[in-house]
Amino acid sequence: MTASVYVVSIDPQASTVWWANRITDLPFDFSQEHETPENLAILKNTGARVHVVANQKGGVGKTTTTLNLGAAVADVVSSSNGLQHVFIDTPGSLQDENLLLEALKYAHDVIVPIPPEGLAFDPTARTIQKVVEPSGLPFKVVINNWDPRDGTADLEDTKAYVDAQGWARANTVIRRYKIHTRASVEGRVVTQYPRNRVAMEAREDFFRLALELGYGGTV
Repeated sequence: MTASVYVVSIDPQASTVWWANRITDLPFDFSQEHETPENLAILKNTGARVHVVANQKGGVGKTTTTLNLGAAVADVVSSSNGLQHVFIDTPGSLQDENLLLEALKYAHDVIVPIPPEGLAFDPTARTIQKVVEPSGLPFKVVINNWDPRDGTADLEDTKAYVDAQGWARANTVIRRYKIHTRASVEGRVVTQYPRNRVAMEAREDFFRLALELGYGGTV
């Protein structure tokens, strides 16, 4: 039976591959296509919605967002209807912009993760203004990796910055949890976390985001 969700990495660093290969029971289909980006053309004939996760700054959480959002959607969308959603993890560098542009050819929307850090503002703006907006695709900026223990000042500054640019911003904020940073080493995605309070809170963020973006599910 065809999986309801397909995750594709076109990032030459292949961190998604390293993580996916450690997961015993992947809840979605997966492939690495940075050397064969022409294979992405197949996506336009699948009937699935294609979501590109993009920011040309490394370390903003693209891979974590791609895999965990893909897992959350796979958990709530029935596979009986075939492939419904594709998530594409893209390079975090200007040098591989051609790969990002190729992915955008087949996308229906773009998710732009941004951490609540001033150093991420300019690279995010460059990605949106030079690459995402010219594509004409709808996009949402998602504030990612916010640690509530740091207080709300950085979070509010980031919200204000995004809003001042006139960019669409997701209401859901992906909070920072140690369990997220350990997941790649332990070979897990968010739907496979232990059943405890912290894990459930970490899991909830991705389900809320999936629901807000219209990918299905409930909280």
